[in-house]
Parts: sequence; C-alpha cells; structure tokens
Amino acid sequence: MVEIAVMGYGVVGTGVIEVLAKHSDGLTRRAHEQMHVKYVLVRRDFPEPPLMGTFTKSFEQIVNDAEVKIVVEVMGGLHPAYDYVRRCLLAGKSVVTSNKELVAAKGADLLQIAKDHNVNFLFEASVGGGIPIIRPMSQCLAANVVIGVAGILNGTTNYILTKMFRNGADFKDALAEAQRLGYAERDPTADIEGLDACRKICILASLAYGKHVYPEQVHTEGITKITKADVEYAEKWGGVVKLIGEVKRVESGKVQIIVCPMLVDRESQLSNVDDVFNGIMVRGDITGDVVFYGKGAGKMPTASAVVADVIDCVKHLKARKYLYWSDGSPDYVEDYREAVRAFYIRAHAVNCDNAFEKAAELFPGASRLTRKNAPAGEFAFTTGKMPEKECDRKLQQLVSSSVTVDGRIRIGEM
Repeated sequence: MVEIAVMGYGVVGTGVIEVLAKHSDGLTRRAHEQMHVKYVLVRRDFPEPPLMGTFTKSFEQIVNDAEVKIVVEVMGGLHPAYDYVRRCLLAGKSVVTSNKELVAAKGADLLQIAKDHNVNFLFEASVGGGIPIIRPMSQCLAANVVIGVAGILNGTTNYILTKMFRNGADFKDALAEAQRLGYAERDPTADIEGLDACRKICILASLAYGKHVYPEQVHTEGITKITKADVEYAEKWGGVVKLIGEVKRVESGKVQIIVCPMLVDRESQLSNVDDVFNGIMVRGDITGDVVFYGKGAGKMPTASAVVADVIDCVKHLKARKYLYWSDGSPDYVEDYREAVRAFYIRAHAVNCDNAFEKAAELFPGASRLTRKNAPAGEFAFTTGKMPEKECDRKLQQLVSSSVTVDGRIRIGEM
C-alpha cells in the first residue's frame, strides 16, 4: 500500500479524494498498488466524519512521516505551497500538483530538487485541466523538434469572447454572465488580463525548449479592450478573436513568446474552440500540427489529471521519470516587438477615405475592412507582415496625420 497526503481541500482537493475513493479498484489495477490517503491538510475545521480521521492542520506531520511517499499539492498560490512542496521533495517524497502559478514561477528549481533526490515532480493538471498535454509533449512527441506552441489556454476568456461573437454581447455583459454561471471568479483579473494564460504558456514553453521561461518575461495583454466593433470587423475579415498564448524558438536560440488577443482565421482548428473549452496546438517538424482539445478547468477534469500523475508516481517510486528543464536567463526571451506579423487596426478620422489612403502608404498591403452601421469617422484595415516595432513606428506617423488609433490586434498564424 502506498500512503498519500493531499494538501488542500478546496474544489480540486475534494475532487481528487472523490476520484481516489470512487475508482479505487480500477486505480489499484492500473497502479499495481493500493493507494491510501493518510492525511488531508486543511486550514479550518470541516464537519465531515468519513474523512475526519485524515484531516490535519500540521504540515510537519506530513513531511516528517516516512510512510507518506506521495504528496498532492492542490492549495494554489505560491505561499506556503512553494515551501511545502520544496520540503516534501527534499524529504524524498514525490509531489503532484495542479498549481500553475507554482510551476510557472518555480518549476526549474523544483525539478532540479526532484532530480537530485531521485523523486518525481509531476504537474499534468497545471495546464489544460483534464486535457493531456504535459505527458504527450514530453513523451509522445519527443521525436519532434517543436516549431511552436499556440493555444487557447483560459476557459473564462474564451467563454466571454464566444458570447461576444455569437450573441453580440459587449465585454461587460459577457463577463457578468460568466460570473453568474461560475466560469469567472468574483475577481476575474487573472483571467481577463491574461495572467492565467501567461503562466500556462510559460510551462509549455519551458517544456518544449528545455529552459525555464518566467511569467515576468512574457508580454501579456488581456481581453478588456476588445469591443463589439472588433468582433464585427473580425467576422468580415473571416475569423474570430481569441486570447492566445504563443511561443516559438527563433534562429538566435531565443524564444518569442506572447499572450494577447489575436485574429484567428476560420480555417484554423483553434477558431472553432468555443465556450469554456481550451485548445492547444503543438507544431512538430515531423508530425505537423497536433491539437489537444477539452475542458481546461473544473473540479473533476482537473482531479482526473492529478490522479493520473499519482498513478505515475506510484509506478515510479523507485525509478524517476524524466521530466526536466533547466533554469532560464534574463536574455532568453526575445523582445516581442521583434516578432514579424500582420495586424488589424481600428481608427477614426474626420475623412476616413483620406485617412485610409495615408494608412495604405505607410502599410504596404493594407486592406480595408467594413461593417454594418459603423459610426461616422470609423475605419479599419489589416496590414501586411512586419516587425511589431515597425508597426508601432508607422502608427505614430498615422496619428501625426490627425488619425486616432482606437484598437490594434495581432493576426495569428495557426
């Protein structure tokens, strides 16, 4: 029998315990060992008699118990999660986590400790909830050179954008509905400002290229500035707006990485990922595009991924799985303004025809977009490809010609 401790008894923690209990016989067959939850670390009292004997408020009891071989961390946040996970690994215990903030900020450090102490640090549930992505990238696609990874990594923002496209809702109304349905937190900042997606693309980038990318190195924009006008122009262009996390390696050996709204062509497989679903595209030099799709969050999908990692740890108690990347560096991420891409621009001027003529002079390949019932003075266009810093410079020139730029969205290639 393998003794397990679960740190955290919130949404995911209760789901993990439920899965372990509900599927006990099947999990034992798969792991070739019976698993038993010896401790559940809690911060307050719970009136739950069936589990009362396992509840503890003492982390020291867990870390000092030699019988506990695997610890599940589902507390969330960095503190005290980082200290607890670190000490568990140092004590020779394998750790499974769903904590994307922890892995994005401290992954390289914790993986090194796990390596040094011949234990496992697994985190399948940290990206995509129940969608398998960490294990497929590290094992199934190992023969490939990863050209790039791009994905819809946050279900809350995807739900909001879907409502804006399908129902013509504005951002505030779509957010309010997401909160009413429980898809968005009371404080939705981490979702709508792109912070959640940033942590996830950092993990995928670190995994894909073997060197840690830290969230503070990633240019991150949310969806709060997306308007009904942008939605309508995107439809006329032939696509949708999605919040995308994207990374690729460039010739210098550095990575280009960004989180931002992008126009996604209807021909792309990611354009049809709607509502609270996530979609992650991995582009390999041998396989081409491989897309992983499913619910990116939620109690049971996330618990499913956590328990799968627990099984893996049970199978590898005496043999470490190879999952590792090295520490990053300040110069590893290329300035996002060096990336070459096309752009969608929305602006207004007294004379739109003259303003677009000026835009066409500045932006070779500019193509004008139209929408029904556009207010007087509004115009929009797409540009040809250019480095982002060049686009910035040309927009400054356009503004100096009495044009006001109201919005800019990058055009994705995926």
